[in-house]
Amino acid sequence: MLHKNKVIIIGPAFPLRGGIANSDEELCRAMNVAGIDTKIFSFSLQYPNFLFPGKTQYDNGIAPKDIIIETKINSVNPLNWLKVAKQIKNEKPDYVIFRYWLPFMGPCMGTMAWLIKRGTNIKTIAITDNVIPHEKRPGDAMFTKYFVKQSDGFIAMSQSVLNDLNVFTNTKKKAFLPLPMNGLFGKKVSKQEALTYLHLNTNDKHILFFGFIRKYKGLDLLLEAMADERVKQLGVKLIIAGEYYEDSAPYLDIIKKNGLENNVILKTEYIPSEEVRYYFCAADMVTLTYHTATQSAVTQIAYHFEKPMLVTNVGGLPEIVPNNKVGYVTEINATSIADAIIDFYVNNREQTFVQNTIIEKQRFLWSTFVKGVEELYNKILAPLPPKGGI
Repeated sequence: MLHKNKVIIIGPAFPLRGGIANSDEELCRAMNVAGIDTKIFSFSLQYPNFLFPGKTQYDNGIAPKDIIIETKINSVNPLNWLKVAKQIKNEKPDYVIFRYWLPFMGPCMGTMAWLIKRGTNIKTIAITDNVIPHEKRPGDAMFTKYFVKQSDGFIAMSQSVLNDLNVFTNTKKKAFLPLPMNGLFGKKVSKQEALTYLHLNTNDKHILFFGFIRKYKGLDLLLEAMADERVKQLGVKLIIAGEYYEDSAPYLDIIKKNGLENNVILKTEYIPSEEVRYYFCAADMVTLTYHTATQSAVTQIAYHFEKPMLVTNVGGLPEIVPNNKVGYVTEINATSIADAIIDFYVNNREQTFVQNTIIEKQRFLWSTFVKGVEELYNKILAPLPPKGGI
């Protein structure tokens, strides 16, 4: 009888909210479907409140019933790390997946990985959303180096992060696996139904900015593009759907300075999971005008709902959104963004791009990602070739 691998994922999950929590749950579900006995150990304390930029870290929706989530880890309590690591060792998983997205988590995750591996054959795999963060702080490199040292293998979801890993390790036991589609938000609805649900004019043109608002995400660039007279004349409306994770004043100033009050629809609050599909399905195109990026879960939600995208030429975004196929890859400036918006509407690109997303999204299946994780685990287990060759 074949051995059935047992896996524990360490990372945020319900009731914690956000794209990383969502995709941890999707990964756990997909691994179980593939016959890998998997559950999640999540955080009882993810960030101290003074470090969290939003209003709340928690989702008030319904907990997933088809996966096991144990809320156990305190990110700032070393005694807790020792206790949870001991429990994981007692469960005897074949490998543990650490979801690493922020150097702040380096001491907690690095110490737990060291404790779990000590005196066992348990392997550790790091899924690295970022190893060099968008918003840099003192100690980042030291914390990441500490964590990386405890990891047996690495998965990056963009080529740029795979390259960044070379700063911290020269291991060959790493893989590039694009983030799969996010299917947690339900089925597609018609554009008219979505617009009606959101109380928006069904005759207007709408583009969407979705997600937490932070400086690196480039909402300022998008608003400056909306101020382009050519875009104004087209009557395009920008839906901003997401909570401010910083001061709103600079964005509101751009809107006021350029007279965009009637061109921008502000839904600047956390969007509940059950409403996400209406925002995507209402949009003609989804926009990610980032100043810097590795990858973004927003592109994978857009693929799920078969929506064209406009992204800037940063990080892994061009790998996910082929230019002039499912949307646009623009330069990191307002004029280039405005040019793409104008081309999209003047040349009626929507239907062609939609059809291409249906084809392109086959690259982003969870079954493919799980297969890649298992292949990396097997590579970690493989003995090193003898020095000097055969």
